[in-house]
Amino acid sequence: MTFHRLESADDPRVSDYTQLTDVHLRKLREPAEGMYIAESSRVLRRALAAGHRPRSFFLAEKWLEDLADVFAQYPDVPVYIGSAALLEDITGFHLHRGAMAAMQRPEPVPLPELLAGARRVAVLEDIVDHTNVGAIFRSAAALGVDAVLVSPRCGDPLYRRSVRVSMGTVFQVPWARLEDWPGDLQVLRDEGFTVAAMELTGDAVDLDELAARRPGKLALVLGTEGAGMSAGTLAAVDLAVKIPMRPGVDSLNVAAASAVAFWELRPRD
Repeated sequence: MTFHRLESADDPRVSDYTQLTDVHLRKLREPAEGMYIAESSRVLRRALAAGHRPRSFFLAEKWLEDLADVFAQYPDVPVYIGSAALLEDITGFHLHRGAMAAMQRPEPVPLPELLAGARRVAVLEDIVDHTNVGAIFRSAAALGVDAVLVSPRCGDPLYRRSVRVSMGTVFQVPWARLEDWPGDLQVLRDEGFTVAAMELTGDAVDLDELAARRPGKLALVLGTEGAGMSAGTLAAVDLAVKIPMRPGVDSLNVAAASAVAFWELRPRD
């Protein structure tokens, strides 16, 4: 195993981990460099279990024993060790969840392959809050969603906050970024999916009503925070669906709404 003790925050070998709090930098840098950050021992173990390849590991010395089995599996991958203060200088935040790893991004899964055999698909339109993206993936993994599709402007599911909030379930649920939006919704329809938008329109049906129809293949579109679904997307779906609520409350947070909908609309046979 290759262990490297860090003495300076300017060490060029750990450039993958510098200033992780700079969201704009990371949104541009991680996809461009073909990498993402797995934060916490549990998350990086899930990334490795999903077959993702590590570029390096980054941790305080006290976590070495906890991850000894991982390092033994990847003897050629460098392990960078430093004091808590030094690691904080490098990353820009206090690292208290065990360890981090710079991971190689997996190759994108072609859309036809992603949809093969799927019965429930979630589609995220321009959801930019990475906490919401991660929470939706966690619900999708728990409640039987077979795949997640994200629009071109949607937040990155492999951004470190998304990965952390999802507890690593972004590695369990196959996903892809669409290129033609909302045109790619027609691909879903061509594959036999009923495409439903979670939106408060005048003709939206109640969630339990759609569930009673027992759709064989269903794609549920979730809209961006605040503005909701775009007019073009609403024109491209088969129907709109809503969660019935008490008077005085018109909506839930998109992540909470997704969990309710995934459960209610799960396949019943």
